[in-house]
Amino acid sequence: MVVMILENVPASLRGELSRWMLEPKAGVFIGKLNTRVRQKLWEKICSRIDKGGCWLFYSAPNEQGFIVEKWGHTSREPVDFEGVILIRQPHVS
Repeated sequence: MVVMILENVPASLRGELSRWMLEPKAGVFIGKLNTRVRQKLWEKICSRIDKGGCWLFYSAPNEQGFIVEKWGHTSREPVDFEGVILIRQPHVS
């Protein structure tokens, strides 16, 4: 299982990604991809993001059962807490 979340990216990039994955909500993509396709799509996304950002979550044989990758400027940040990835939302005052 692969999940990609795109923030502030060109519509053409979202359209291209929708050829390979389902988009149940704007900017959220879900699908079952092999490793090579996942890596090629991730490279393409990262090379075409201007001021936006993206997240990649995919299945892995680790404690949480998945791996998290992030690229660009996103509204949240991953934090490694003793080997467990948590997501931090910036505090707004």
